[in-house]
Amino acid sequence: MAHDVAGGLTGWDLEGFHNGGDTECWRRLGSHEVTIFDDERGEIHGTRFAVWAPNAHDVRLNADFNWWTGDQMHRVPGSGIWALFVEGVGTGALYKYNILCADGTWREKVDPMAFFAEQAPANSSIVYTSKYLWADDEWMSRRSAAQPHKEPMSIYEVHLGSWRKGKTYLELADELVEYVTWQGYTHVELMPVTEHPFEPSWGYQVTNYFAPQSRLGRPDEFRHLVDRLHQAGIGVILDWVPGHFPKDEWALGRFDGTALYEHEDPRQGEHKDWGTYIFNYGRNEVKSFLVSNALYWVTEFHIDALRVDAVASMLYLDYSRNDGEWVPNIYGGNENLEAIDFLRYVNKHLYERVPGVVMIAEESTSFGGVTKPVHHGGLGFGFKWNMGWMNDSLRYLALEPIHRQYHHNEMTFAMVYAYSENFVLPISHDEVVHGKGSMINKVPQDTWRQFATLRAFYSYMWAFPGKKLLFMGCEFGQRSEFNEANSLEWWVCDLWGHHGLQRMFKDLNELYRAHPALWELDSDPAGFRWINADDASANTFSWLRSDAEGRQVAVAVNFSSEPWTRYRLGLPKPGVWREIFNSDAGIYDGSDAHGNLGQVVATGEGWNGYPASALVVVPPLGAVYFEYVGEE
Repeated sequence: MAHDVAGGLTGWDLEGFHNGGDTECWRRLGSHEVTIFDDERGEIHGTRFAVWAPNAHDVRLNADFNWWTGDQMHRVPGSGIWALFVEGVGTGALYKYNILCADGTWREKVDPMAFFAEQAPANSSIVYTSKYLWADDEWMSRRSAAQPHKEPMSIYEVHLGSWRKGKTYLELADELVEYVTWQGYTHVELMPVTEHPFEPSWGYQVTNYFAPQSRLGRPDEFRHLVDRLHQAGIGVILDWVPGHFPKDEWALGRFDGTALYEHEDPRQGEHKDWGTYIFNYGRNEVKSFLVSNALYWVTEFHIDALRVDAVASMLYLDYSRNDGEWVPNIYGGNENLEAIDFLRYVNKHLYERVPGVVMIAEESTSFGGVTKPVHHGGLGFGFKWNMGWMNDSLRYLALEPIHRQYHHNEMTFAMVYAYSENFVLPISHDEVVHGKGSMINKVPQDTWRQFATLRAFYSYMWAFPGKKLLFMGCEFGQRSEFNEANSLEWWVCDLWGHHGLQRMFKDLNELYRAHPALWELDSDPAGFRWINADDASANTFSWLRSDAEGRQVAVAVNFSSEPWTRYRLGLPKPGVWREIFNSDAGIYDGSDAHGNLGQVVATGEGWNGYPASALVVVPPLGAVYFEYVGEE
């Protein structure tokens, strides 16, 4: 054992952690292979362990290298940190902290800052030093100059553990990359990869915030997956869960016998719905822990965006609570002022530190200014999931076609507030679980109409203002609900209907990326104009998308079972409009009977408030896109 028992760690090093300003606290706390200098022996290699447990009476290091008997740790003067340097210990060592808590009970805890952990049901922390050499310089350079609001974003949401069950990070680096590249998505969004022992939580009950889940491989193997996605030109979004954490006895909860990371008062510190604790966002050390965690994934793993889970549960003190079960803020209101302050802090810090990074809120209420910059009084997110659009459109989708005319406004209402925030249109895992049914089983009537309706709906979604997100399996119309215990039903991709839908997504993503009119002005009213929002009797919607150069794509979607063979469409210019997409095409397993022979010619006959118009064919339960190519 060296003379420097704390491995060079001093109270000065920890000041930032205690005042909420240490945004890289993973560099100081946790386990680190270090070299210290001893007066008698010179350089000594080993591992420094450090843990925050201010109210503990004693802390010991239980590890495989001491036969789990416990080495005495030492308080770092002027801090609530306990530390110990152990000579000769390195990557691969297993350890836990044995804490004599404030109530006089010894409790064995895993390291909150561990970079790696044992697979469940085991849970020891593991000393780990990354040796990974990144090869994504070109991607990272391009990312730093990115303008996400003016770029295409079509996101494939993935649960890594069940996309193809049993695949490792290394196998996914080949197979997932190949599939997403073929399908043409710009990004993948990974449901939480942070360590979670309870697999059916899908990663939303995190026990190790700094460790990728070990079921699929080692941390550097996860880095390799991200690296390969970047080399293929695919961005990586990671689900991040700062809203709550589970009550596992060996994890963060009541860490030193007191409410350290969570609120002491259960009215502020517990989510009854989820059986979890809520972070104490007003505590400086918790701010340092969480902001550091966000920065850790973005810098150490080159993650391009964080999608912040359950933001509404953070914003409101009375979230899912009855009267008397919550504590008002100092002004008597229901806003969680400390959580709001924390969200502004983490968003502002990441945008300042990492050019090109994106923060995305899953936020289901009408809370104002979610995507407004912090310096303009907003929360500072880049995008917000449009849950209103999702709920309205899925209600419409589930109706019999004959009844849709009475609910026409559910598909147009999103444009009323489309520019109040920067939106992502999400069809996520939450919509295909817990008895809600798969996307295809939400649609009424026979199999042909189910597939045709889905093709029309996704065509509607891909041409509507807002970035796109689709959960895995939806792209080929899986009939079973999402179940983390099983792989996706890949075998159906060879079957009629499923194969056509999957092929359509490949073409739709290619078309989307190739036409800036479909994404460049997503957040600008100049990028969208209705042609006819009010044709309820025909269950048909039509609109125009434009880019900054004035190039235009006209869209018509028919949610009735009748073909419209002479549908007059108002257009901004006379001349040739080429049909660039038809969801009823034979290659998509459509009827192939209702097309426009490649183009239509608009004449000077005004219609729908436009100076020109054309008679077009809009297939039953189908969509068509037209691109202006010039005068005849």
